Amino acid sequence: MPKINDLNLKDWKEYKDIITDSLWIIGARDKSGAHTAEYHGNFIPQIPNQLMRRFTKKSNVVLDTFLGSGTTLIECRRLGRHGIGIELVPEIAKKARDNIAKQTSLSGKVFTDILIGDSTKEKTRDTVIKVLKNHNRKNVQLIIMHPPYHDIIKFSNMPEDLCNTETVEEFIKKFGIAIKNFVDLLEKKYYLAIVIGDKYTAGEWIPLGFYVMQEVLKSGLKLKSILVKNMVGNRAKRNQEHLWRYRALVGGFYIFRHEYILLFQKL
Repeated sequence: MPKINDLNLKDWKEYKDIITDSLWIIGARDKSGAHTAEYHGNFIPQIPNQLMRRFTKKSNVVLDTFLGSGTTLIECRRLGRHGIGIELVPEIAKKARDNIAKQTSLSGKVFTDILIGDSTKEKTRDTVIKVLKNHNRKNVQLIIMHPPYHDIIKFSNMPEDLCNTETVEEFIKKFGIAIKNFVDLLEKKYYLAIVIGDKYTAGEWIPLGFYVMQEVLKSGLKLKSILVKNMVGNRAKRNQEHLWRYRALVGGFYIFRHEYILLFQKL
């Protein structure tokens, strides 16, 4: 297998901060550099940081199809990776641009391009291809997808927004289209990472993560790992731990404290 990262495995014991277990116990979010926690629903910077260091090299291209406030592309600038981010909501895309512009590149000159578009549409895919061509590239070396967890958080009123899909089945179908839209742009032997959580509906646990996993497997990618990451400081439960514990005892359920990072490799 060709080497796909910059790690010097002769000194592998020096990489003590790189996680190799399937259980990711991560503390408070990294707030260094241009990272902020003001956008509800963004993931912690440690996730793209770990993924890029394990599965890309400097000057590789990372594609984030649900960019949000720009976390992935901020990490690209810090780690010397090129980045392309797609964001559906124009106001959020503007915020991402502002955030990313505040982050100086700490490891060489990189491009970080933000596209406003719907990741389920072919025209958005065509725009990504044009961006790659403009930079004399054909492929990306890592795709990160962190979609809405269906309707848990309402990010916009736009009907195209996955948070506004009426059913779980519709959510999975549209997400599957987004996967098919970009998987052919992923270079062989490289990785797709999906950050997703489950949800409760009417007292029933809805395993979004596993539904999404099955959808990705239809595209022919190989499942490499199911990573379970702890959730810290959930805004909806902040300062309400006792109340949620009481509700769990009364309702016969368990409180969400984890989400998944599903890792796939293109053969």
